[in-house]
Amino acid sequence: MQSLAAKMGYRGNPTRSLRRSRQSKPLTVGVLIGVPAENVAMATFPFILQGIRERAGMEHVSIDVCFENPASFEPAVRPQSIFRSIRHGDWRGTVLIYPFPEQTVAMIARKISAVAVLECYSTPGIDTIDTDDSVGILALVTRLRHAGHTRIGFLTWEYPVVGHWATRRFGAYVEALFSLGLQFHPDWSINIHKSGPHIKEEGITDQVLQRIRDHRVTAWVCAADHQAYRLMEELHARGVRVPEDCSVTGFDGLEPPQSLRRLASIRVPHEDIGSSAVARLLSRIVLPNSPRRKILVEGLLVEGETVAPPPKR
Repeated sequence: MQSLAAKMGYRGNPTRSLRRSRQSKPLTVGVLIGVPAENVAMATFPFILQGIRERAGMEHVSIDVCFENPASFEPAVRPQSIFRSIRHGDWRGTVLIYPFPEQTVAMIARKISAVAVLECYSTPGIDTIDTDDSVGILALVTRLRHAGHTRIGFLTWEYPVVGHWATRRFGAYVEALFSLGLQFHPDWSINIHKSGPHIKEEGITDQVLQRIRDHRVTAWVCAADHQAYRLMEELHARGVRVPEDCSVTGFDGLEPPQSLRRLASIRVPHEDIGSSAVARLLSRIVLPNSPRRKILVEGLLVEGETVAPPPKR
């Protein structure tokens, strides 16, 4: 049967069948995390890294973890020990966590196999392991709609290296509004329009309050939990209660900081994503010219305590 399938051009998926034994030739892969090592507040990479370590142990693969500031991670500007590891063959592949500059990623991909986590790139041959943003955002907007909200805004932060993940979640937000028959208003989104004003983190709360006052926006979909929890803190400091005065949702399913209510959010299985990244990278190493794959992992709705009916005005 297998020989017949081979004659017909079928090739098995090595992600499912590949399992390295202890007698296999030693193999090391790099893990590039696009944040400085000290920037761990409300970060998701520790959970992704846990999944990577567990799967790497099962596959008898060594990992080399490196933290890099993505804004300054440019091999043409200064020598990088990472690129020496790639050039000398110390790494057979790499997992990229969080957005990096496209030109840097393209340079890495020309040297070794690469898999991106929670981000996608235009460079050919880089596989992606990501969350299903459409399903998750739809669940959150539906929850807000069932609570009675019809004027729902969207916000994200501005980052040194702009990734596609926030734009995809914004697209899912717009799709959810239309599918539920809700109004979309461009002025109800913050830090999305490429040519529009880009608001620094410290100025976002003022923009939110302006839209609450002028446009009667009663709920906000934040692109990530760390953004939503920060917004809740700032609103509380201004005397705005969540969810009594304004409902807020996030995305990631992280534990709330002390004194804050648990967000309505999407719990992302970060450990599973990390594990899948290692499995996919090993397959890419075996078949470097195979078609690019994008694997979406579905999250789970967290009901939380930050959604309530809109206030009566």
